Amino acid sequence: MNINKLVSQYVTYCRALGERCKTKEFILRAFCRAVGPQTRITRIRLKDARVFLAGKGTLTNGWHGRYFALKGFFQFAICRGDLAKNPLPTTIPNRVPTMTPYIYSRDEIRRLLDAIPAAQHGNNLMEPHTLRAILLVLYGAGLRRGESLRLTLADVDLPNSILTIRNTKFFKSRLVPISRDLTEALSDYAHWRATAHPSSDTHGPFFVNRRGEAVFRTTIETGFNRLRRYAGVRRSDGARCQPRMHDLRHSFAVHRLIKWYRQGADVQRLIYHLSVYLGHAHLADTQLYLTLTPELLQQAGQRFERYARREVDHA
Repeated sequence: MNINKLVSQYVTYCRALGERCKTKEFILRAFCRAVGPQTRITRIRLKDARVFLAGKGTLTNGWHGRYFALKGFFQFAICRGDLAKNPLPTTIPNRVPTMTPYIYSRDEIRRLLDAIPAAQHGNNLMEPHTLRAILLVLYGAGLRRGESLRLTLADVDLPNSILTIRNTKFFKSRLVPISRDLTEALSDYAHWRATAHPSSDTHGPFFVNRRGEAVFRTTIETGFNRLRRYAGVRRSDGARCQPRMHDLRHSFAVHRLIKWYRQGADVQRLIYHLSVYLGHAHLADTQLYLTLTPELLQQAGQRFERYARREVDHA
């Protein structure tokens, strides 16, 4: 059997088990193109797998993503009797250290928003109004990039200040209450959109490009990277990657935690609410977003100091 046909059967099998399988299929289709879609599965050799896994440039964690996608596929082929032996290498390189998220300061977020009109050119697919609204919803509601781009007109309930996030990362849907300021900002965008790109389809995308179509991931990424450079927002800690759009979600979580500490709130209890709000399956997933910053350390330290003093006073 040729590899392209077997990949189709494997993807169908995975989806029947409840997997979304988008990333896995993307990797496997790329492998098909690399070795030739009509190549028989029995003709795949170790050198073919090594070349594909290596990719281009230096080693990244993408190696492991490609490896495990291929591993599941080849195990499927072996169980079916289409393949006798797994052609993958037996030695797996260590993962690249996890990148430290960048926590934007509020001043940096203002600089990004203020720079939008000057950073966007007329021939870009991303219009300034749309870029601004997307960045505000990423930071103001802590959404994932894909969640924001998949919002439809029906999902944005501005009279009740509620966003409906459907079938997200963990196959869950959730309701996300938003602040008054974010509601006003999205209302302004909705009014502009209705004038610039009118649509009667409530299932149409809330955020649209210059053509009135859904915004693609590459379009928003290109627009954001241009904006970040124009605004002069960059890392100075020696990390290998510059601040990303996804780091707005990290910043939302950290800034919320700092605010709770300042208010004297019960952070240990509220962190569970934050986990649900962010759409995480486990509390440990939320803890990854709570990257320590000097300000967060200061607030936590002050809280512990007050707690310690009470213990001493009652001793």
